[in-house]
Amino acid sequence: MIPLTLAEVAQATGGTLSDCPDPSVRVTGPVVYDSRQVEPGSLFTAVVGERVDGHDFAARAVTEGGAVGVLATRPVGVPAVIVTDVLEALAALAHEVTSRLTATTVVGLTGSVGKTSTKDLLAQVLGRHGGTVYTEGSFNNELGFPITALKVRQDTDFLVLEMGARGKGHIASLCAITPPRVGLVLNVGSAHVGEFGSREGTAQAKGELVESLPESGTAVLNADDPLVRGMAARTKAKVLYFGESEQADVRAADVVLDASGRPSFTLVTPAGSAPVALQLYGEHHVSNALAAAAVALACGMDTEAIASALSGAGSLSKWRMEVTDRPDGVTVINDAYNASPESMRAALRALVAIAGRGPEARRTWAVLGEMRELGHESVAEHDALGRFVVRLNISTLVAVGGTDAAVMELGARNEGSWGEESVQVPDADTAIELLRQQVRPGDVVLVKASRSVGLERVAQALLADGAAE
Repeated sequence: MIPLTLAEVAQATGGTLSDCPDPSVRVTGPVVYDSRQVEPGSLFTAVVGERVDGHDFAARAVTEGGAVGVLATRPVGVPAVIVTDVLEALAALAHEVTSRLTATTVVGLTGSVGKTSTKDLLAQVLGRHGGTVYTEGSFNNELGFPITALKVRQDTDFLVLEMGARGKGHIASLCAITPPRVGLVLNVGSAHVGEFGSREGTAQAKGELVESLPESGTAVLNADDPLVRGMAARTKAKVLYFGESEQADVRAADVVLDASGRPSFTLVTPAGSAPVALQLYGEHHVSNALAAAAVALACGMDTEAIASALSGAGSLSKWRMEVTDRPDGVTVINDAYNASPESMRAALRALVAIAGRGPEARRTWAVLGEMRELGHESVAEHDALGRFVVRLNISTLVAVGGTDAAVMELGARNEGSWGEESVQVPDADTAIELLRQQVRPGDVVLVKASRSVGLERVAQALLADGAAE
């Protein structure tokens, strides 16, 4: 963080000092919410969670960890800034710190699918161009957003912030904390329809990002998504389009997949073209790469440097298309971090690509859990997903969970009369036992579900079995 005194922290957050003999002591380390992450010079934030209260660890963070102070809602017996609400105070502090930046380009990105994968690509691409701070994993909520922003220093060139949204006005409030100069909207899908009511409602919320951009900024929009393309009318910033469309400013030509399902293409931009060979699995990552390329172009990188950086980039976040080969030849694809209808289809296509086609194609397993937060579209989407598995000629569907999983499995049966080629199991443990009995060397197994389902345990068990063998 840009060094601030405890007195300056109190002023920025509207707080008062408590048990603070020296208000001029400076915060020189990171702002943290976990006492295990405290370093000398840190500011510890006493966040109250579902299971623990950060105030209980405040004194230890200072006396043992070396924090110079605490952001808290009550006195804790060590130097502290007392505020009414810790999360609101963090937002205010992030706003104060980032407002002091003079040469940092703030990039905000949102979308229904692919936010984290695209952010990971973008962080690695911009990292070739200058000092870059970015959201780790999917830490994009009211806590993660300011914590990430507070990692900046005066020499930070790029601050890349992933923005999630749970309701109307949420993205606008995040943009008010740290105003972006470049705003990327990836897509508008079915994820969170249960919260926004419709895809149009989702688009209204996602578009708050481009509305926040200054006239000197750049809105990077998906030319292939009508709801995103229409956001151009909601911004006064310059618009840069990416996508497969010939009208896109940044697009891909000659896309091919290698034998492992990794895409290569020619990156085409207004400034030229260059070859890209992605290390990520699945053709859907082409769109993510184009989005990252368009942002990098807006940030001043040349086409060849962007293509080179994309070709060297990997996944920075766990459980997102992690492809691992067991010693016995079984390939496990752990994509269990989250799921929506769009990302499920993309992962299933990647499964088929990795397994190959024709007489030499490997046997495929789609171990799919329920997709949450789909609202009134849940039944139709789970039915359609089961049918889609059949149309891709995937060998076996294992639908994990309750009612929605049953709908998915029934959709598969109705589409293809699969019989024993599709099965519903109640939980991850049952899925693990089934796979242990039936998976054989050479098979390819995809594991994917909404985060709350916890289906990553299936992939981890399969990999542990392979290691043991």
